[in-house]
Amino acid sequence: PSTPQVPSLAVVGKPRDVRWELRREKGRCILSTDELRACINLETGLSTFYSSSDNRPLLREIERRAERTKLSGESAYSVELVFSTASRGLYGLGQHPGIFNYRGRSVVLSQGNTEVAVPLLVSNDGWGILWDNCSLTRVASFKMGDEWRLAWWSEIADVIDYYLLYGPSLDRVIAAYRQLTGAAPLLPKWAYGYWQSKERYASQEELLSTAREFRRRRIPADIIVQDWKYWGRHGWNAFKFDEESYPDPREMVRELHRIGFKLMISIWPRFGVDTEVYRVFKERGLILPGTTCYDPFSEEGRELYWSYIKRAFLDIGVDAWWLDATEPETADPEGRWGFYYAFHDTRTAMGPGARYLNAYSLMTCRAVYEGQRSTTDRRVLILTRSAFAGQQRYAAVTWSGDIWSDWLELRRQLPAGLNFCLSGLPYWTTDCGGFFSGDPSTEAYSEVFVRWLQWSTFCPIMRVHGTLFAKEPWRFGREVEEVIVKYIKLRYRLLPYIYSLAWRVYSEGYTMMRPLVMDFPHDEHVLDLDDEYMFGPAILVCPVTEPAKRRRVYLPPTPGGWYDFWSGERLEGGRWIDAEAPLDKIPLYIRAGSVLPLGPVVQYVGERAEDPIELRVYLGARGNFTLYEDDGETYGYERGDYALIPIEWDGRRLIIGRRRGRFPGMLSERTFRVVVVRRGRGIGVEEAEPDAVIHYDGSRVTLELD
Repeated sequence: PSTPQVPSLAVVGKPRDVRWELRREKGRCILSTDELRACINLETGLSTFYSSSDNRPLLREIERRAERTKLSGESAYSVELVFSTASRGLYGLGQHPGIFNYRGRSVVLSQGNTEVAVPLLVSNDGWGILWDNCSLTRVASFKMGDEWRLAWWSEIADVIDYYLLYGPSLDRVIAAYRQLTGAAPLLPKWAYGYWQSKERYASQEELLSTAREFRRRRIPADIIVQDWKYWGRHGWNAFKFDEESYPDPREMVRELHRIGFKLMISIWPRFGVDTEVYRVFKERGLILPGTTCYDPFSEEGRELYWSYIKRAFLDIGVDAWWLDATEPETADPEGRWGFYYAFHDTRTAMGPGARYLNAYSLMTCRAVYEGQRSTTDRRVLILTRSAFAGQQRYAAVTWSGDIWSDWLELRRQLPAGLNFCLSGLPYWTTDCGGFFSGDPSTEAYSEVFVRWLQWSTFCPIMRVHGTLFAKEPWRFGREVEEVIVKYIKLRYRLLPYIYSLAWRVYSEGYTMMRPLVMDFPHDEHVLDLDDEYMFGPAILVCPVTEPAKRRRVYLPPTPGGWYDFWSGERLEGGRWIDAEAPLDKIPLYIRAGSVLPLGPVVQYVGERAEDPIELRVYLGARGNFTLYEDDGETYGYERGDYALIPIEWDGRRLIIGRRRGRFPGMLSERTFRVVVVRRGRGIGVEEAEPDAVIHYDGSRVTLELD
């Protein structure tokens, strides 16, 4: 890439050192590594990139353009770069509902309520482009004659600045992106449990009574969320609770903690003009001109914003932060609001808003993450409605915005989430059942909600939220409630698996929610397949997105085939099947050779030790899994306080290797209940009768299995 004149907000790391060779021949300069070769035309300056292993062309620059422009009195350029590429699958670019493969499509990258702009594009051919530009950007794939082209245009730039990332696996492309833009830290373990939210719990008593009802009904849950307007008479986002509705917030948080709940609270980037906080920010020049939003591009602004959060919320025990409307959704002092124009035309501490159009969310997440890291060793958890390249390093989860609650919207959310995760940001969720909720007493909406919740069980974050109607499980009637609770319990049984995947997200740059093109890149069937995916290495998830009791499922070819999670039936891969899907079942298939760890059902993370663990072994191929453990709360893992238990199935023996590492509070001994899965055995949510029981003390154990 060229050296930018303005420091990058996204890129904080450097590429790895590699062996390279530079030579010049016939008007070209050729830079080669073991895996990639770049040929630069010395006359035009244009580059062509090849795979070193097979001399396969990946991308060819064919045109660069830069046009002078002025913005807020500053001279800059609008830039365009056009490539030629034969890739048939193009993915990423953030979140754009209903769109999966961008080949033949044009997308504008501009933050909005349900649109997320992340300038990372990846290909099924194993390369990615990180376009290091925060301004309004357009990415277009189109055909000219016999040639497919890919064009990037940005409104404001000093130079064309991009990184070519090469795998050839998409896992390595995403890992390279994280190396450049920052690792995704582990969230607190309770973040991977169930979140209950609505717009809104209107009082301290309503919030507490809802939490108590979960415990009375023994429905597992870890997080309950306080949405907006708790500030009441104090004014918009005043960093205060209205005492009439919330007479003792500190005691409210203490009571939630006593019954095993964590509290997340909604915080906005803009303030009412009648609030004290607005006056203080305004006096210090930390309000963006023409808006009521604070300026996170200012270090002073970030520090002041965090100081209010700490004093109002962290100091009374609030656990997590919902940073709403971080596109930003702006409002001027007269109350007129919008997304694009006000921030585009303002001026930040770093320069024109247009230059930094898509980076507001990144910078306000930075304010909270760096603030909390400087204050406490407790892990940060942020929920936000927007995202940009690099935001994963700030412990941010993005949800998909204020969406509708029908079958069409559910279907559109699948490719939105898959592309978001292919944009290098691992943690994504939705308002389960839609933000504009349906009536849970109706049969039609209950069916939509159940199918949505089944899918949410296998999203990186499982969260229910919405307006108009409350959506706690008991609102749907007894029969539907039983199905909902079944899947919440399944989520908790899967926590040893999910948390181990989260470790890989941090340590390897792994992706938890995996479009099939990641694991089967050479299978033409999956290039446009956007309604099924892998959840980690073992589980093929096939959501039901219409009012039906069956769905067509593609089983990719894999050694040993697949197992139906619900029946234990073994199925051959490389074919389409017609899968049964009664209302209480989402089609799920486990890859042969998998070792799937399942924990006990608990009411919340940390209620008791995660022991025993059931190990379901799926025969037919070799496989392995590494179980990860730590204290679940602190950043001790960054200091080496964690343990890994390697588990291998070699086709005949199950080998549980020597434990590596330790941490305060670790179980020195644990029990593994081994289940060999077959038809009717080791199936579904409930614990299975084990084929063998292993008492493990950290030493290597080998178990022969027939």
